[in-house]
Amino acid sequence: MSRIQKLAIGSILIGAVVFALKYVAYYLTGSIALYSDALESIINVVTAIAAFMAVRLSATPADANHPYGHHKVEYFSAVLEGVLIIVAALMILREAYFGFFTPRMIDAPALGLAINAVATVINAFWSWMLIRHGRRLRSPAIVADGRHLLTDVFTSVGVLIGLLLVPVTGWVWLDSVLAAFVAVNILWSGWGLIKESIGGLMDEALPESTLSRVRDIISSNAAGAIEAHDLRTRHAGKMTFIDFHLVVPGAMSVTDAHDICDRLERALKDDIEDALITIHVEPDNKAKHAGIVVL
Repeated sequence: MSRIQKLAIGSILIGAVVFALKYVAYYLTGSIALYSDALESIINVVTAIAAFMAVRLSATPADANHPYGHHKVEYFSAVLEGVLIIVAALMILREAYFGFFTPRMIDAPALGLAINAVATVINAFWSWMLIRHGRRLRSPAIVADGRHLLTDVFTSVGVLIGLLLVPVTGWVWLDSVLAAFVAVNILWSGWGLIKESIGGLMDEALPESTLSRVRDIISSNAAGAIEAHDLRTRHAGKMTFIDFHLVVPGAMSVTDAHDICDRLERALKDDIEDALITIHVEPDNKAKHAGIVVL
């Protein structure tokens, strides 16, 4: 089992534990804000299962029907997570709306908040683990899961601070206001995940900083070639796809042209992990000297 799959399974187990703790906190207090926190934890478990299935399928080798592999499936997982987050937010807003007009003082606030705080600390540690290792392993599904958990941590801290004020101030309505705040924050997080994932599904180019690096590498390692043009890039999961046209002298042998291509591929792969590179070699009469030219 790969490291990514182990992280995905860990998210399922951690999510189940955190949900149990947050539900107990809600059960003891009857707080709508803590209910919203617990409801988001259910979404965490569901999306962790979706992420596990996605990273497992994305690791399937390329086949005749999917010659470029199955890496994009991770983006579908991230989109699903964003949609579920938005659904959870709408459910929380509904509870907050009714709770605002029929407020009630929360029960056993100290014990309930202490249990919720423990769950928040667990989430904080695990979100840091997921983001750190997800970026290193270049897994959009794992990073998306980590970012969602981190958002959950921030909202949980806000809820805990706000609920501490309820018994002190007597502002019972604050419970519903905090729940609405959680819902709005979740909506923003869900939209961000969907937007980022759609970019991957639409074959969005690499960031400009990475593109600049790619151009520099091609320019520095293409000695013997005349020009490189029509550079195109995209990413799918942990894979980065780079293709361009390389113009060489018409009299150059196939072997010499191939050696230049090998040198370029090695240099690009040394800088960009899991890169799949396609180079189309052309004779000198195909030089453009215009448009997207690297050399």
